[in-house]
Amino acid sequence: MVERTGATFPIGYGLKVPEDADRVGAYWEERRGIIHATNFTLGPDRKVLQACFATGPIGRIAAVDALSSIRGTKKRTVQASNGK
Repeated sequence: MVERTGATFPIGYGLKVPEDADRVGAYWEERRGIIHATNFTLGPDRKVLQACFATGPIGRIAAVDALSSIRGTKKRTVQASNGK
C-alpha cells in the first residue's frame, strides 16, 4: 500500500473480518464482510492518541483534519515540555 500511496507511515489494509476488526475494536459488518472506516493517530511510542470510528459516510476523518489534529498535538506537547 505504501508503494501505491507514497505514504511515509504504515497503513493497515486488507484486514480480515472479524479477526482483525475485533483486534482493533473496529465496527464490522457480517453481511458484506467489511470493516467500517477506522482511523487511529499513534504517538511515537505507538500508543493510540486518538481514534475515529464510523459506521457510515458521516464521521470519517479527512486527511486535512488528521494533519491538523497531529500538528495541534505536537504543538501542545512542545508547549508542555517547555513549561507553558
